[in-house]
Amino acid sequence: MKYQKWLILFVVLVLMAGTASALIWLKGHQRLGKPGIKAIPIPGSTMMKIDLPERVPDFTSTNVPESEVELGYFPKDTSYARRFYQAPDGFGVSTTVILMGADRTSIHRPEYCLLGQGWSIDKKTEVKIPIDGVPHYELPVMKWVISKTVATPEGQKQEIRGVYVFWFVADNEQATGNVQLQCQLVKDLLCTGVLQRWAYISCFAVCAPGQEDAAFERMGKLIAASVPEYQLPPIKR
Repeated sequence: MKYQKWLILFVVLVLMAGTASALIWLKGHQRLGKPGIKAIPIPGSTMMKIDLPERVPDFTSTNVPESEVELGYFPKDTSYARRFYQAPDGFGVSTTVILMGADRTSIHRPEYCLLGQGWSIDKKTEVKIPIDGVPHYELPVMKWVISKTVATPEGQKQEIRGVYVFWFVADNEQATGNVQLQCQLVKDLLCTGVLQRWAYISCFAVCAPGQEDAAFERMGKLIAASVPEYQLPPIKR
């Protein structure tokens, strides 16, 4: 019995040492993959320039710079872009792109920001949005219906709803969840030595209770029109 315990301990230590050595080797030999979005290298910087389209049918837009909180939170090699799109009737959609560099902690779980801002996630659905162009394809995305209670100027409590749509994209790869992304990232790293450069893309709109479907329909049209301008289409292998 004592011999078996020592044997098990020895095997565990060998596996731990082997895993650590493999991780060190991978870190020293990994290559950073190409983005799945249209991004331009910035000379003298590890970041890349991402241009979201300024003009989209039925929307005007405003560039929104990265906040001080985000500047301090993200790794230094994170690339970032955000625009706020607004329709003539006041309906607005915020579109954000976060592109990782060699530090994959740039890509975080969507729940973190939403829960931290007081939102509750009421419903999760995976849907596909048709993207026109060459080639025509369907973009898989996650659609979350969210809600929170806010105080009105009169001091009364009011419930508001929101629709949060997001997806992840790398070089000819797509994912709709963080677990799926991490599995593909590790698989590529082990099989090819390439650390895929994933981008986390999200669209967010606030709406009144009961207007979630109407809000998503308008968001879908915005996504369908804007995605070909900044995201590379999938290539059949």
